[in-house]
Amino acid sequence: MEPVIDQACAAALYAEGDAALDTGASLLAAAPEADDALHRRGEEFVRRAWERGWHPADLVRFVRLELDERRAVLAATLIAAETARYGELPPRWRAQLDELPGPAAAPRNKPDRFGYASDLLELYRLLLRLPAIEPVGPVPGTAADHLHRPPAPGEPRMLTRIRALLAKAEATGFPEEAEALTSKAQELMARHSIDEALIAARTRSTETPGACRIGVEPPYESAKAILLDAVASANRCQAVWNGDLGFSTVVGFEADLEAVELLFTSLLVQGTAAMTRAEAGQRASGRKRTKTFRQSFLMAYAQRLGSRLADTTERATAAADTDTETGAGTAEGTSGLLPVLAARDVAVTETAERMFPGPPPPGSAAPPTWTAGTTAPRPPTGPAWAIPEKAPTAAPPVDVTAKSWRKSDLPIIRARLGP
Repeated sequence: MEPVIDQACAAALYAEGDAALDTGASLLAAAPEADDALHRRGEEFVRRAWERGWHPADLVRFVRLELDERRAVLAATLIAAETARYGELPPRWRAQLDELPGPAAAPRNKPDRFGYASDLLELYRLLLRLPAIEPVGPVPGTAADHLHRPPAPGEPRMLTRIRALLAKAEATGFPEEAEALTSKAQELMARHSIDEALIAARTRSTETPGACRIGVEPPYESAKAILLDAVASANRCQAVWNGDLGFSTVVGFEADLEAVELLFTSLLVQGTAAMTRAEAGQRASGRKRTKTFRQSFLMAYAQRLGSRLADTTERATAAADTDTETGAGTAEGTSGLLPVLAARDVAVTETAERMFPGPPPPGSAAPPTWTAGTTAPRPPTGPAWAIPEKAPTAAPPVDVTAKSWRKSDLPIIRARLGP
């Protein structure tokens, strides 16, 4: 059956347009005995995606963005079959596999054999043309895999407490209570990060910064990317957004990466709930600019929460530094907490610059609609983030409409969006 598959792939995967897909799908629809070999060919394409830096969640997300949910479910099925042959997987890979959409997530109207073959070929065409992206860890099963794995599962009690606080924040209907619970969770995260830093300094740990990718999907992905950057900054990480591929890469130490993933996921839930409540008030007053309102609200929400998270981290750091000065936790061989944290910040910055040495690629700068989200209501104390009246004159030009940028661009972007 390989000749039939080769003919179908040659007809459909290396040409443009629906006519090529129809030709390949017709060949496959007439050969049902080729199904198993066809699926194995798809698993091979998935394996090649790992070698280009992609992870399971990245792949399914991109298929959903470029095609649709039905093809995303097909991709998840191929991923599950391919990874079932692997041995032990890194914890982050295992978590992504556990969250893959199952067959029940596919639309109910199942295609016929021709339609199914066409879906597979269109998926394979996309997989074959995936760009190489910056790897965030080795491919599972390779010789270097065991050298890059985070500690084995067995979540620290601190993270369990943080999860519980964030769950309460998501469940409450009172915005003030939600923000108070989130601030407490951020305080615990900051203390946990400080403890990890001091232990690493005391034990002369050789741990280096790592990276993970977090999905930033439509709608309102610009505001979500700003929110993720705020969460990353508050937890001593750096985020680089690629809007065309639907994710941000977050660089930091493993304990801090876990905190960023936890908090960002929770804040998306909280922000959506807060936006829904505020939108109901807008409709009651007769305003109908729903899309603009939502974008603006989420942007303002990201800025306000970012300020609060940063303040919480600063207070926790100051308190911990006082403790180290009095001898209640100074790492032996170090001069105190702040030099330890500064060294880790330098390591994170160097890693991020090594992973992303130049400006965003041209393909990542497709102009979406940027809406100034700071028009949503703000707390009475004024702007949540210190936004200068204008961008520094010596700063290089930054495209505020870009779908890919890094942390150093944000002050200029915020300035040009205006208060």
